[in-house]
Amino acid sequence: MKLYQKLRTAVPRLVLSQEDEEEEEEEEEDVDTPTPAGHSRLAPWWVGSGLLLSAVLLSAVTVWVLRQVSGGWHGPAPPSQCHQVPESHRFDCYPERRVVVTRELCEGRGCCFVETPPAVGGTRGVPWCFYPPDFPSYALQSLNQTALGMAGLLVRREKAYYPRDIGVLRLDVELETDTRLHVKITDAANPRYEVPLDVPRAKKRAENPIYSLDFSKDPFGLVLQRRDTGMVLLNTTVAPLIFADQFLQISTALPSRFLYGLGEHRSTLLHSLDWSTLTLWARDVSPTESFNLYGAHPFYLLLEEGGDAHGVFLLNSNAMEVALQPAPALTWRTIGGVLDFYIFLGPDPNAVIQQYQEVIGFPAMPPLWALGFHLCRWGYGSSNETWQTVRAMRNFQIPQDAQWNDIDYMDGYRDFTFDAQKFASLPLLVEDLHKHGQHYVMILDPGISSTSPRGSYWPFDEGLRRGLFINTTQGQPLIGQVWPGYTAFADFSNMDTRRWWLENLQRFHAHVPFDGVWIDMNEPSNFMDGSEEGCPPGELDSPPYTPAVLGDSLSAKTVCASAKQSASVHYNLHNLYGLMEAEATASALIQIQGKRPFVISRSTFPSQGRYSGHWLGDNRSQWKDMYYSIPGMLSFSLFGIPLVGADICGFSGSTSEELCTRWMQLGAFYPFSRNHNSQNEKAQDPTAFSPAARTAMKDVLLTRYSLLPFLYTLFHRAHVHGDTVARPLFFEFPRDTATYGLDRQFLWGRSLLVTPVLEPGVDSVMGYFPRGVWYDFYTGSSVNSSGEMLKLSAPLEHLNLHLREGSILPTQKPGPTSKASRGNPLRLIVALSPGATAWGDLFWDDGESLDTFERGSYSYLVFNATENVFTSRVLHTSTEAASTTIGTLSIYGVREPPHKVLLNGQEKPFSYLDNQVLTVSRLGMGLGQAFSLQWL
Repeated sequence: MKLYQKLRTAVPRLVLSQEDEEEEEEEEEDVDTPTPAGHSRLAPWWVGSGLLLSAVLLSAVTVWVLRQVSGGWHGPAPPSQCHQVPESHRFDCYPERRVVVTRELCEGRGCCFVETPPAVGGTRGVPWCFYPPDFPSYALQSLNQTALGMAGLLVRREKAYYPRDIGVLRLDVELETDTRLHVKITDAANPRYEVPLDVPRAKKRAENPIYSLDFSKDPFGLVLQRRDTGMVLLNTTVAPLIFADQFLQISTALPSRFLYGLGEHRSTLLHSLDWSTLTLWARDVSPTESFNLYGAHPFYLLLEEGGDAHGVFLLNSNAMEVALQPAPALTWRTIGGVLDFYIFLGPDPNAVIQQYQEVIGFPAMPPLWALGFHLCRWGYGSSNETWQTVRAMRNFQIPQDAQWNDIDYMDGYRDFTFDAQKFASLPLLVEDLHKHGQHYVMILDPGISSTSPRGSYWPFDEGLRRGLFINTTQGQPLIGQVWPGYTAFADFSNMDTRRWWLENLQRFHAHVPFDGVWIDMNEPSNFMDGSEEGCPPGELDSPPYTPAVLGDSLSAKTVCASAKQSASVHYNLHNLYGLMEAEATASALIQIQGKRPFVISRSTFPSQGRYSGHWLGDNRSQWKDMYYSIPGMLSFSLFGIPLVGADICGFSGSTSEELCTRWMQLGAFYPFSRNHNSQNEKAQDPTAFSPAARTAMKDVLLTRYSLLPFLYTLFHRAHVHGDTVARPLFFEFPRDTATYGLDRQFLWGRSLLVTPVLEPGVDSVMGYFPRGVWYDFYTGSSVNSSGEMLKLSAPLEHLNLHLREGSILPTQKPGPTSKASRGNPLRLIVALSPGATAWGDLFWDDGESLDTFERGSYSYLVFNATENVFTSRVLHTSTEAASTTIGTLSIYGVREPPHKVLLNGQEKPFSYLDNQVLTVSRLGMGLGQAFSLQWL
């Protein structure tokens, strides 16, 4: 056994053996090596403090001797070692599914076998087969300084139990910024597949990193520590590193149990660490707990004790699973690529997400109309029926910015066609939408029909001629089955395919001038497993280890992993398929329209926010689905995809009036707000319900539209700074442990608290209010919370919204569309803190042009309130602000009735209510004018 001793990142040196340490200590007694607070040494993982070291030292030496004489056979671990490993610290040595792990199988890997009672409910619990403390791993053979950090070699002297074990690895450590560390482990001798993601390259080493990095030599491990608190954030010495050609595994201890991210899954926002496994392999399946879903996001955020936060991103696109256990600890397992980690030190949750997006890219600025209300269903049946729904919405003056069609608009479900009989009036419908300031969005799937007579369907004929489809191992287009029947799949890793995709969109746009594109089925989904001919034998389709994917096969309901694409095999690119299609689609829309693109994608991967938004898939019209949409939405905020929402009222199944009313209230506060349902179900657009329900839905949409200036500004901050839009409460209150598990409420930005009703048959709702003053959004009445759960009145027509003290929200008189709203006067709502201060901002541009911020074609205003004076400062202005005015100022929390109000020194009439709300109307101030308002 080895003791782990700290290695300074400033002058790295190899860890010394215990005997060498003693000799050096005699020679250098005056050298004081700093150690982590509360950790005099980095102890063996399985005890955490080294107290059991002497008890196992003799058995470890015995096993070492046995290995030498047996030529490297691990042999069964001595029982004394095995039973001393606490259950929570047992790292699974035999994670294969569908295998009954016996003592013989386990000990054949040189691991401990100790039976424990089965977990409740049949779920996986404490592993019976786990690593002993001295299981062979890599040793750090060398470590040298580089311009950006360090580089070293890792050597494994004994083979692991997966084929094509790689004996020598290269370790690269780059201190990229003071808050970002980059650690990469790969084959030292041969190149391996790496994700083709454009990431920033550091040009110099961080000068004052807020972290320190220490190494263990044998077994190799790294220990990352936060400098100011001494908190150990990562400790990979807890279990052996395995790096075979198709099985890569690394584990780490975690400093707390407060772990978020790792999508896409249906779960609570805060993950359970009670022996749960999260699989990342894009899959078409209705959102269900424990299943791998549409996207893959190997990123987690962890809240530390005390409220600091850090994040970890594994840049790897292969099939993967992340095993969580109550130690607390985490194990990454992937079956290809390299171990390419970015660690973000925060130290607060908002900063972590900003730092993550500095690597993957900040999200695109959406067009303003994308933030309006969208309506869709599969099963309108005709363009005329679709048109009737649009007209009904207008007749009831219910806000709507976009009308969508699902696949029933197509001719035989074939992309880039429309049904000439049932949807003959589609071009006229789109023209009518545009005349009313509305927009049209259509669905496209990546499966291209392959059965039309040659020469009759240009997309397939031309794609085949140019060789633009995913191929089998024999070099022929892989044929699967999707909605149009037999299909080939576009290879978006090929730049020529992107040109063909553009040409198809251009040809269709000439007939139906759509405004946005909804890309579905892009995991890619396949109604067959693999292809019409199945998949060939081999270790790509049947790898030595298959993560816990739904269907137990990489090809389940998708294409063969062995399929050939331009950039690599599908085995490596599967999780990137939706990202590559989104990039191609966004690029095409820019070239066609010359405006900001609007794309919504089902499958996603890190950096997707640069090209598209996301909806949470084919949910059901059930109350629990409505609840799960909140942690789903908040998780994608962590993933850098702020334009996200769920199908309001549910996609499959028929909704009820109560459920749809409550869901419309919640959905009005999804960043991406769309009501969508399936064919053969009852209509669920707002016009389909009783007058009372319809009015409640209309009112909450009007509230959303009144908040569009605020929401648009939040998206600007996301685009420029990497801020989140929809935000968990713990982001703003990381020291308040009561917020850590909250996922039935959320914030817009830092200011607006949304508390929806998520249960049937109630007229009240419980909501948590962190310490401070909170104002009712509608009335301005205040509640001073000590950090407590409060019971709120919630009749069916009411959604509870509250403003946080110290905030200023720009709002606007709502219109039937975002375009109509833009011409209305603004109303600023000031929510004073107990110290009578507040702050807010407003970003304003034309709502659709490309790169307005980058080109300077925008206005930016900052609002402040202090000492009874409100000021509006114009930091940047453009012509777009000339036609917009600030009409009203409402100030919540004015404790004493003012005697007079002065606007730029001129007295103005005002009103003051008993609930301490001061309102000044008819200001008539242009958006580009700085002004001040004082109340005395």
